[in-house]
Amino acid sequence: MSNSADSPEGPARRTSAWAVRGLTAAVFALAGLIFVTSANTAKGTNLRSDSSLLKLSDLIRERSEKNGELNDSVAGARADIDALAQRDDGSTKAEDARLKALEKAAGTTKTSGDSVSVTLDDAPPDATANPGYPEPQPNDLVIHQQDLQAVVNALWQGGARGIQVMDQRLISTSAVRCVGNTLILQGRVYSPPYKVTAVGDPGKLKQALNDSTAIQNYLLYVKAYGLGWKVDENEAVTLPGYSGTVDLHYAQPVE
Repeated sequence: MSNSADSPEGPARRTSAWAVRGLTAAVFALAGLIFVTSANTAKGTNLRSDSSLLKLSDLIRERSEKNGELNDSVAGARADIDALAQRDDGSTKAEDARLKALEKAAGTTKTSGDSVSVTLDDAPPDATANPGYPEPQPNDLVIHQQDLQAVVNALWQGGARGIQVMDQRLISTSAVRCVGNTLILQGRVYSPPYKVTAVGDPGKLKQALNDSTAIQNYLLYVKAYGLGWKVDENEAVTLPGYSGTVDLHYAQPVE
């Protein structure tokens, strides 16, 4: 963008009438081409509201629901396989005990006990800065990946025996990722508010949250712009075991 002060000085150039008419005709021709292209694309439908034009957000949500159904199916099949394996494997009691200990450590079995839950949420749509703070930028008003990751890391640091984000159990290979203001976790998509539940000693879990430098930084935004933050201490809860695949996927060189 430029203004008169930045424009070069000197007399304006004159344009011939024929050049103006030619340019006008070209503009109308281009507009006509755009209208024809739009009509052919729409084929008589409304480009904004045609239900056949599936929006990306709808596609993502559809795939997320499908992944949830597949996870439930996998969980049922795994339970049947485990039941058959326990019946027919011929292992000793010591081997069974070691297997159960490994499953517990891997997060593939249920775990119960006292817990702490943390809920994070975006700021209200009409949020403004509280006195003494600068006006917020859009990124100041939403939950970011680093915020959720800080909570998860602090709870592990506080000795959590198991952690669940929304309705999914975390394991060692779980990745908490945010795209925009949505959470993508193990193939499923979630919108705020986000709830993280950890089973363990409530006192140690809450102390770990208080000691986290990353969470202290997040709480500054809670105070300044009204981001959501709530910590609850719960009685005994049961977290489900992780039911997805535990196979590792990694890149391989192309030969």
